[in-house]
Amino acid sequence: MISWQRLTNEDAYLEQYLHPSVQTGDQKTPTLRADIEKTLRDLIEDPFLPHLGTHKLKGKLSGSWACSVGYNLRIVFDFVEDEKREKDDILLIDVGTHEEVY
Repeated sequence: MISWQRLTNEDAYLEQYLHPSVQTGDQKTPTLRADIEKTLRDLIEDPFLPHLGTHKLKGKLSGSWACSVGYNLRIVFDFVEDEKREKDDILLIDVGTHEEVY
């Protein structure tokens, strides 16, 4: 499950979900990692903040959700019930460009 503490303390945790194009980045996207981390912080705070554009997916990813990181990056995730807390946990599935994750 995802928590901000886990993301900041275990850099490899996030890396396992990133497509290669997102892991390496390029000079056009020097703040890519920071943008992804900010979006994940916002997702943890409230998955339905308007700027995230959170939406339920259809087709082969039916039942999962996605939100936007800028124009072309997407985070695909599931909500997982946590019986000990009122809030659902977020299970990361994929982070990449629109074409990579869908």
